[in-house]
Amino acid sequence: MLALVVGGAAACKKDTNTNAGGTCGNYKIGFLGGLTGDNAGLVDPMKQGAALKLKQYNAAHDCKVTLVDYDSQGAPDKATPLAQGAVNDPKIIGIIGPAFSGETEATGDIFNNAKLPTISPSATRPNLDSHGWTTFHRAVGNDYSQGPAAGHYISDTIKPAKSFLVEDDSAYGIALAELVKPIIASTLVGTANVKTGDKVFTTLVSTVTKSGATALFYGGYTAEAGPFLSQLRDAGWTGTFVGGDGINDNNMLAIGNAKVEGTVATCPCAPATDASKAFVDAYTAEYKTAPAVYADVSYDIMSVFLNGIDAGKTTRADLLAYINSYDKKGDATGVEYKWDDKGELLASQVVVYAFKATNGAWVPAGKIATS
Repeated sequence: MLALVVGGAAACKKDTNTNAGGTCGNYKIGFLGGLTGDNAGLVDPMKQGAALKLKQYNAAHDCKVTLVDYDSQGAPDKATPLAQGAVNDPKIIGIIGPAFSGETEATGDIFNNAKLPTISPSATRPNLDSHGWTTFHRAVGNDYSQGPAAGHYISDTIKPAKSFLVEDDSAYGIALAELVKPIIASTLVGTANVKTGDKVFTTLVSTVTKSGATALFYGGYTAEAGPFLSQLRDAGWTGTFVGGDGINDNNMLAIGNAKVEGTVATCPCAPATDASKAFVDAYTAEYKTAPAVYADVSYDIMSVFLNGIDAGKTTRADLLAYINSYDKKGDATGVEYKWDDKGELLASQVVVYAFKATNGAWVPAGKIATS
């Protein structure tokens, strides 16, 4: 039953979530990310993990906390007014997200100026920690770990004689691909760029197939990677397609087993299906499917915010100070959530895994060395 909170929280109802006068505080946590659009398949499990934790919390508390959706469709220009709207609602005291690096970069100043704490489950561009934002945190490693790991997977596991590299124009895709490039430089026979929104890749497909490359790294998201891979397969390319966490979603699998089988996606996270049994069972019961990438991370992020509320940290400033000094393992992932002054996790908590498309699912293929 969801009233039995994962992690051993009390099953009886509590009323710690109150104002000084004893009334419910009506606090809100925002979720900012692309809940609709071509890349929603990556974001939906994050939202579901957060919502599951909140449902369990509210079942055990008389005073309820509300989750507010801010659907950016993954676009920085759409995320900016949404961030301003969240800042303007005084009951919003924390943000889960933004989900993607580009929208994180676009909204960071807004959240920082309002002292509204954010914890992203998935924004991995390394330089997001370089802006001096005291409100920024991420609950996974950045691409300084994922990029080299993806490169090593190609060079050490696939071992191609020739490789190719493609990057999109997103903040995430460019940075990730540039970190992979030096690792596979000795076999690299070509590089190319694609644009967000591209759907037809005739010239690029011809270039790749003629290059003789038997492995290709793609830095970017499923919206373009899916049709690109589909067209590569239609042209007879049989090499191994490798991408980062931006393709680790069900929409990538939806291009069909014959085309996606054997594709590899990395993630600076452990498999969500390897999270605590209590979390996996509760998630599966709630959503009738096994948890996908970052669902467990988002569950734990929601726990951080709710733990702060239970500790009486119900202003943005107090909750931010609470998060900045936080040091506790997540009930789902077992990760020790403790951030440095730039919002980065402890290096000892960072892992990168490979996932392989197998029979219509992303199957864990093991941990990858990051150096």
